[in-house]
Amino acid sequence: MRFIFKTNYGQDIRLAKHGGHVFWYSLLMLALLAAPWVLTEYFLAQLTFVLIYSIAGLGLMLLAGFTGQFSIGHAAFLGVGAYAQGVFTNMGLPFPFALGLAAGLAAAIGMVVGVPALRVKGIYLGIATLSCGFIVEEIFARWDSVTGGRKGMHLTAPDIFGWTLDTGEEFFYLCLVLTVLCTLAIVNILRSSTGRAFVAIRDSEVSAQSMGINLARYKTISFALSAAITGMAGALYAHKMQFISPDQFGLLQSIELLLLIVVGGLGSVHGAFLGAIFLISMPQLISLAKDYLPAAIGTAPGLQGVVFGVILIAFVLFEPMGIYGRWLKMRTWLQIFPFYRQGMFKRQKAFQKSDRLS
Repeated sequence: MRFIFKTNYGQDIRLAKHGGHVFWYSLLMLALLAAPWVLTEYFLAQLTFVLIYSIAGLGLMLLAGFTGQFSIGHAAFLGVGAYAQGVFTNMGLPFPFALGLAAGLAAAIGMVVGVPALRVKGIYLGIATLSCGFIVEEIFARWDSVTGGRKGMHLTAPDIFGWTLDTGEEFFYLCLVLTVLCTLAIVNILRSSTGRAFVAIRDSEVSAQSMGINLARYKTISFALSAAITGMAGALYAHKMQFISPDQFGLLQSIELLLLIVVGGLGSVHGAFLGAIFLISMPQLISLAKDYLPAAIGTAPGLQGVVFGVILIAFVLFEPMGIYGRWLKMRTWLQIFPFYRQGMFKRQKAFQKSDRLS
């Protein structure tokens, strides 16, 4: 077990808490940089989708995991970023400018959608965001002159001031750079006073307000930042698919994003990446398992939805901290072995009075 003796505040907010973090994250980065030379084209494409969904998961994690605002319509921001990127790119704007405008437009829509969060919470906020998601999807389908309607929209490869990223390897490195930047941005936000205000609102709105935190301001900021990051993921998704349509940003996509953060580990940056790996790899595993299932089950059209639903219920009931929470428990068990005790990781039901009033 590692003990860290802290002597100043700077150590407490340092990105790398100890040398182990530097070693393992450096090793992970080297592995990702070498991926295009090691993986086949198919697996590199899957890894690219993992990076894209990790960015989207970080956006939703900031809102739901760290601010405690429930959203079932987050695919709308993914779609806004995708369609805005398509429109600006087809107008001839370079990729960096189009990406910035797409993220800004998604943030503006997020601020509008965040208005109901000022008065409602819990399941009612989820219904409000779900309604907004339906509205945005309907706009995508009916605004033919801009979005192409049901016919969809085609996109070209990203162009960075004359440099066209038309290969899978180049686009992978672009996604990797943006993923690292988004991760560092989220981590630094959480270390700031704004991030601490988000966590305080999540834990107890009554207690946060009593400490002078402006709930309306920080909820709006959280929605805007979350929508902007998710919009960036939508822009990358659009370039990767090279074709987008309204059906790609419906209720099912929102549920998949929610499944991503719950299974990965709600309230942790690592959970967004673990959830993205789960979300991309599970359909492949289900396809492989179909060969060993009875024909009546293997050919059923709703098999993937059933599997995802069962997994989500299982995590909510038995492991609410997700995959990352399970890893933390395993790591703690290995560190203190053989001095662990039975029931060490049993969930405690202890609440403060302020929690019961919120």
